Amino acid sequence: MRIVTWNINGIKARLPVILTWLEQQKPDILVLQEIKSVDENFPREAIEALGYNIETHGQKGFNGVAILSRLPFDEVTCGLPGDDDDPQARLIEGVFSHSQGSLRVCNIYLPNGNPVESEKFPYKLNWMDRLHAFVEERLQLEEPFILLGDFNLIPEEIDCHAPKDWWGDALYRPESLAKFRALCNLGLVDALRATTHEQAYTFWDFQAGAWRRNNGIRIDHLMLSSQAADRLEEVKVHKDVRAWEKPSDHVAVEGRFDFQTP
Repeated sequence: MRIVTWNINGIKARLPVILTWLEQQKPDILVLQEIKSVDENFPREAIEALGYNIETHGQKGFNGVAILSRLPFDEVTCGLPGDDDDPQARLIEGVFSHSQGSLRVCNIYLPNGNPVESEKFPYKLNWMDRLHAFVEERLQLEEPFILLGDFNLIPEEIDCHAPKDWWGDALYRPESLAKFRALCNLGLVDALRATTHEQAYTFWDFQAGAWRRNNGIRIDHLMLSSQAADRLEEVKVHKDVRAWEKPSDHVAVEGRFDFQTP
């Protein structure tokens, strides 16, 4: 089973790219971040025509997450618990059946947090605390669980083209990394680092020739429960799509798992 995360930076702007890529790659599950669309305006028909079931948790002009799946949804959860007044659409989870049982796929768009001096950074840290509680609860189910998406976190120096320049940014500073490590310490496995220690970026800014100079960072992750990690076969970063016409500034990151569809 092929499960992919991709921050597409606007479904309207990126629809031709998404459709072409889906036709070529045909993943079983594709989760999207930053769809920047309310649910009723999501271009369902064009994607459903390719054989996908769709669930969205949208927001006008900002944020928004979606799951596209060839498998039917058994359950869907929208929104991160812990703050009923939080209007930001940043989490959607789907549960699916496979031949050995169930699979829980949770798609997140973790807050950026910049500028650090603003209210955005405390919001990021609070959101991570809420995520920690959510994941802790999910892991108690002792089933295959995949937490994936745009984490807006650079885990280590190897995941950044210029660590000294990035240090202190909300994506790469002590407070953010401490909460990320606490999340990992619940028992989550970084899928890419479980398969390779080579440098692999997932985001190149549109500014300053970042793509041409390969000035990238790795902030899009697949984090796995032990039950999902046991089934991991391969991780692939689809770097080529960054060179397509009108690309997102992120690329698709794929995990291949030994889950057999019904």
